[in-house]
Amino acid sequence: MPQEPMVISMLYVEDNDDVREGVGMLLEGDGRQVVACANASAAMAELQRRRFDVLVTDVSLPGMSGIELARTLLAEHPRHWIVLCSGYAFARGLDTLGPNVRALTKPFEPEELDALLLEITASLREASTS
Repeated sequence: MPQEPMVISMLYVEDNDDVREGVGMLLEGDGRQVVACANASAAMAELQRRRFDVLVTDVSLPGMSGIELARTLLAEHPRHWIVLCSGYAFARGLDTLGPNVRALTKPFEPEELDALLLEITASLREASTS
């Protein structure tokens, strides 16, 4: 009997409405469900309601930053997948957040996002079968 395809759930946090809509559409696809939020407090509320496989967040958010949001999530789930998006390159220290934290420098190409999501999806599938 064939296995049911795995569905990856993503929480996407971006305060710019146009960027949130555009990147949100890029994130959607076969086997991917996306919930989008405008700020970290809305994201925290979503994280209380349900579990997500991947957090994709802008770094510069009003109130709590994307890095603070990531640290909060990682404190409870240290191996959680997180993608930090920023207009500034990360000089160092990303690896100190956790083994499954990646970065995308904005603006990024759709192919960069797709390649990263393929890496994460493959890792999640491997983890679910072992």
